[in-house]
Amino acid sequence: MALLIIPMTCFGSTLATSQPCQTPDDFVAATSPGHIMIGGLFAIHEKMLSSEDYPRRPEIQKCVGFEISIFLQTLAMIHSIEMINNSPLLSGVKLGYEIYDTCTEVTVAMAATLRFLSKLNCSREVVEFKCDYSSYMPRVKAVIGAGYSEITMAVSRMLNLQLMPQVSFESTAEILSDKIRFPSFLRTVPSDFYQTKAMAHLIQKSGWNWIGIIATDDDYGRLALNTFAVQTAANNVCIAFKEVLPAFLSDDTIEVRINETLEKIIAEAQLLDVLKNVTFTDEGNSFHFDAHGDMNTGYDVVLWKEIDGHMTITKMAQYDLRNNVFIITDQETKNEFRNLKQIQSKCSTECSPGQMKKTTRSQHICCYECVNCPENHYSNQTDMDHCLLCNNETHWAPVRSTRCFEKEVEYLNWNDSLAILLLALSLLGIMFVLAIGIIFTRNLDTPIVKSSGGLLVCYVILLCHFLNFASTGFFIGEPQDFTCKTRQTLFGVSFTLCISCILMKSLKILLAFSFDPKLQNFLKGLYKPIPIIFTCTGIQVVICTIWLIFAAPAVEENVSLPRVIILECEEGSVLAFGTMLGYIAILAFICFIFAFKGRKLPEHYNEAKFITFGLLIYFIAWVVFIPVYATTFGKYLPAVEIIVILISNYGILCCTFFPKCYVILCKQETNTKSAFLKMIYSYSSHAASSLAISHVSLDSTNSNITMTDPSSSGSSAAWQESKDLRARAFAHICRENATRVSKILPRKRISSI
Repeated sequence: MALLIIPMTCFGSTLATSQPCQTPDDFVAATSPGHIMIGGLFAIHEKMLSSEDYPRRPEIQKCVGFEISIFLQTLAMIHSIEMINNSPLLSGVKLGYEIYDTCTEVTVAMAATLRFLSKLNCSREVVEFKCDYSSYMPRVKAVIGAGYSEITMAVSRMLNLQLMPQVSFESTAEILSDKIRFPSFLRTVPSDFYQTKAMAHLIQKSGWNWIGIIATDDDYGRLALNTFAVQTAANNVCIAFKEVLPAFLSDDTIEVRINETLEKIIAEAQLLDVLKNVTFTDEGNSFHFDAHGDMNTGYDVVLWKEIDGHMTITKMAQYDLRNNVFIITDQETKNEFRNLKQIQSKCSTECSPGQMKKTTRSQHICCYECVNCPENHYSNQTDMDHCLLCNNETHWAPVRSTRCFEKEVEYLNWNDSLAILLLALSLLGIMFVLAIGIIFTRNLDTPIVKSSGGLLVCYVILLCHFLNFASTGFFIGEPQDFTCKTRQTLFGVSFTLCISCILMKSLKILLAFSFDPKLQNFLKGLYKPIPIIFTCTGIQVVICTIWLIFAAPAVEENVSLPRVIILECEEGSVLAFGTMLGYIAILAFICFIFAFKGRKLPEHYNEAKFITFGLLIYFIAWVVFIPVYATTFGKYLPAVEIIVILISNYGILCCTFFPKCYVILCKQETNTKSAFLKMIYSYSSHAASSLAISHVSLDSTNSNITMTDPSSSGSSAAWQESKDLRARAFAHICRENATRVSKILPRKRISSI
């Protein structure tokens, strides 16, 4: 009771209602003289009554609403100073104090601050204006308080003029950490920034994202509300509502152990610098002011809950500001802490990996719908705001994917069923070529082989067919730069050589069986086998060489498909590719014209007719190839060209050599010299008769003569002329063909047909 009775004598105004202020001394709540004076600002009363006078007078009004907790804090300050004075800590120096009641009002606190700043030992309590306050001696050396951040900021701005140290035990506004605006302010409690940070961390650990905030209508509440809103938004936590209550309705002070703190404050010459370097010890933990004048002592996490109709507050954990962790001491408290996660405080359920949040029409980002990630997008965490895009060139992802998958590289593989079929057809064609070569070699001296141009020409054509079939192998397997360059060049040159040889054969057949002298002379001048073959093939070689030098085919990764990478040969130049194929088509068309002219030869030796059929197959295949090749996409694109090459090669090979092989193997009686001469004679007689009839018809038309009686003199004359034409034709055939066969000369044998 002594502790309470003695201070009550010092506080003449610590009643339910304070006494009116008549003199400056009446304004002081508690005072004690000393060598070094320390000021104190405490909100002992809850509020100040408003004046009923009108107009209002500029005077300090009465304060009402006694706060016992703040009164006890005031006693703690007095007790701490008395303990220091009674100890040998400051030998010969006595600490005094002046404590004022702010009445939770800024204007009252400002009046008290003017008293603090007034000059020491001056009869008139005034604050002198100076440009330099270094030698100025104010009434007090330091100020303890105030409690409310709003009052503290107003007081601190005045104390900054003299850099008077101010130590607050409750003001937690974050703005007070700004040493540019508040250079002389210090506090023994953490900033609101850390308090709101701890609260935001607790909400995040509990898995909540839909909360409400209640704050007091003062600087402390408003600043904390704004800071907390920013920190929760960074953690994707939405604020469902914000309520601001009057400050006097809530007790927002905190219990602090001010005794040990004030015992460490020792006034010296440079009190502010000394205070910044002071270290405090509390329950074995040391604390000190940081560069912002703050003291990060941490927070207690308490749980406010109702049990059997009674409200209880339980300490759950301690928040460590340095490590940003919650410290839990016992298992029961740990279970309580874990139970917070069972409380559902969310506007929407969380989106699983593979989904993303789609905001609704609500203004809150925490109210959303979960939608699946589209194709080629993924999300690997819960509640992602957007899906991540895969690298479309190398990866893909299905709908609602949690990761990207690497694209498979595809090409026409050797194990592919279509590739195996095409290879089998190519090998079959090569076997046909070898078989035909063997058959022709064993029947070298027969008329049917000689009429084909001889073994050398046949070997060259068969070699071209062999290379054409072999070139299809370069279209299968993993594309390489070498295979891309080789496959088109090999096919183009070999097929051109084949068509050039067939062109010479067609020209030779047309020359042998032409009865028009003018056409014969023209064909004889044109017929230069070796130069024409080399020229025609050489042009194709030049085209391919220019192609390989300036725009060579190369391997390309086609990434346009969503799930695979097509490894293909990029032709380099479409113009060069088209020129190569177009040149072959031109040679084939010329060959077709010559073969069509000589299509009416003896039955078993009518090679021109079969050449015509083979070239027709070639034209049809390549006409179909162009649109199919242009519209086909993917790994089977090379298969299209392989099929066309096989059709063209098989068409010409079968139409050129299979009829001859049939005669050699199945019609051996017609593959003799006598049978050959008989066919020549029959063909020549038929041709001569046709010429005679055509000539008679022409003469009868010109002379307007109608032949009605075969026994007439006109008919006899026409018959005689027909016999003469047959004789001349037979003589011509015999001279050009039969005579050559009988002499069996190397360069004038029957193979000239």
